[in-house]
Amino acid sequence: MNILFIVMQLFIVLFAITIHEASHGWAANRMGDPTALKLGRVTMNPIAHIDPIGTVLLPVLMSIAGLPAFGWAKPVPVNPYNLRNPRRDNIWISFAGPAANLMAAAAAFLLLFILKLANAEAGFFLRNLVDILKLKAGFMIPILPQGFHLVEGLVLFLFMFLIMNCYFAVFNLIPIPPLDGSGVLMGILPDEAAQRYDRLRPYGFIIVIFLVYMGFLSIIIEPVKFLIFIFLG
Repeated sequence: MNILFIVMQLFIVLFAITIHEASHGWAANRMGDPTALKLGRVTMNPIAHIDPIGTVLLPVLMSIAGLPAFGWAKPVPVNPYNLRNPRRDNIWISFAGPAANLMAAAAAFLLLFILKLANAEAGFFLRNLVDILKLKAGFMIPILPQGFHLVEGLVLFLFMFLIMNCYFAVFNLIPIPPLDGSGVLMGILPDEAAQRYDRLRPYGFIIVIFLVYMGFLSIIIEPVKFLIFIFLG
């Protein structure tokens, strides 16, 4: 167990959850519903979004167990009666969270690419990191390499930041209630089909757990990992 690695993971998870939920609230406010704003949820202060189990207990236990840390925050409240066009606006509110994670991942990717070109040591370490991950199942490396230095630490942090924010975005775009992808799909479907689809909601959490257990998330994240490895390897 590497304490530095665990702290990195927990910090990134906390950031990914915070920017995700704050973006939902920001989008809702832009669409006419200030509920989240009035409750102090449109903020990058993680305390406003913490769920004791999903934001604290689960990520800590997963990190200690050597698994990729994951979690969730308190849902951002949205009052559909305040929205100008509830069905259309809910698409953008739902998509705002994953979009924020993708933008954060894009920023990390750009910084990594610049580091790779500007610093030979960073480029060498990054290529080794990608080569190791190609041979491993999962996303993270639980043991830091020997001779760990500042440049390597920055590369590892940015790489973890990139992968984990992609992970959050892809996971939340699965179109199963209560994940964000279901909100996007609900806004696209015709009214009758959307009502039938919404009947899945009481069983959504069980379905999501089953898909994760069966490795479905690993399958859909593979194309993203493949593209990252091509450009950074």
